[in-house]
Amino acid sequence: MIDTGSTAFIIICVTYVFLMTPGLAFFYGGLSQKKNVVNTMMMSFFIMGLASVLWILVGYSLSFSGDIGGFIGNLGWFGFSGVGTEPGPYSDVIPNSCFAIFQMMFAIITPALITGAVAGRMRFKAIFFFILFWLFVVYFPMAHMVWGGGFLAQLGSVDFAGGNVVHISSGVTGLVLAIMLGKRKAARKQTLIPHNIPYVVLGAALLWFGWFGFNGGSALAADGLAIHAIITTNTSAACAMLSWMLIDVIKDGKPTLVGACTGAVVGLVAITPGAGFVPVWASFIIGALVSPICYFAVSVLKNKFGYDDALDAFGCHGIGGIWGGIATGLFAQSSINPVAQWNGLFFGDYRLFLAQVISIVVTIALAIIGTFICAGIVKLITPLRVSEDDENVGLSDSEHGETAYSLFD
Repeated sequence: MIDTGSTAFIIICVTYVFLMTPGLAFFYGGLSQKKNVVNTMMMSFFIMGLASVLWILVGYSLSFSGDIGGFIGNLGWFGFSGVGTEPGPYSDVIPNSCFAIFQMMFAIITPALITGAVAGRMRFKAIFFFILFWLFVVYFPMAHMVWGGGFLAQLGSVDFAGGNVVHISSGVTGLVLAIMLGKRKAARKQTLIPHNIPYVVLGAALLWFGWFGFNGGSALAADGLAIHAIITTNTSAACAMLSWMLIDVIKDGKPTLVGACTGAVVGLVAITPGAGFVPVWASFIIGALVSPICYFAVSVLKNKFGYDDALDAFGCHGIGGIWGGIATGLFAQSSINPVAQWNGLFFGDYRLFLAQVISIVVTIALAIIGTFICAGIVKLITPLRVSEDDENVGLSDSEHGETAYSLFD
């Protein structure tokens, strides 16, 4: 039976999560170079159109309708046919169409996360087609396997709001694509600094705001589980922010605003898979530990292996998502959410932890294989990388004929 309160709550959450993609555009735009800010923001913003159209046509159906081999859905809901205002198979208290639109917001922001890894040197035409293919090859299958009753759900792994589906898949894809593209010229000279820190703050604030709908709404009802997810979400973000600030002070003697924003974001990433499964006290641990883990990735691993993850999409979302998935296997309690068949390893049961590790490995493998497939197809259409001259001029002008600050220049 439809519950109007829960339906209203999820509709509000839809708007929260929708706002996260413009927030990500500001976050990435502020971190980018001045000459690339229009292009960087456009790479997030256009997906709001592309993913929305694909989701209504085939994405929702392939993710959540039927099951083919535990890997993908079918076309039973093609073009939203049969997706109405009655309850669907995934919630008894909200309309199927409400659930579908909520899930659409995840399909929008997930591929947008990838773009942070390739900022400053990838052709817009190439990223457009790459995202189009990637949704079919990676995202729709991941959503089905985890949330649509597919293989990973049958395995017993859990992912409350997108550790595997959103963060690990996009982060690993970003890493592989960044390696394929090679370094930016400026990265080789080590001259890259955020061009607009207020943009970074605005973006981080919008992301934090939207994450309450991202995680809270994943309870799919206005109930105690939604409140629990919101509490763990905020607690993890707060602890991660303080943890990153402490690292800045220890390393450089001063806390940085960019560091505080980055810490908050990685705290939100890490709690996403377990927000509705772990106790509140565990969110302190998850948030406090994700900052040193991600800091190590962006300051040590990136330099050691020499890849140019431009805005640290892999270092924050990929690594943070992996830690969050593992932490869910450590601290989840079935008493909080019976979707978890077993308690976490911390409580003496290894089965959920094992399922989490397997799901993370499967996600990484699919992201790597899918990235090579999608990039290979795109190469048949257009080169992946802009020319050296276009990179020197800046992608805002060379790819879009626009500049962000023309009145001031």
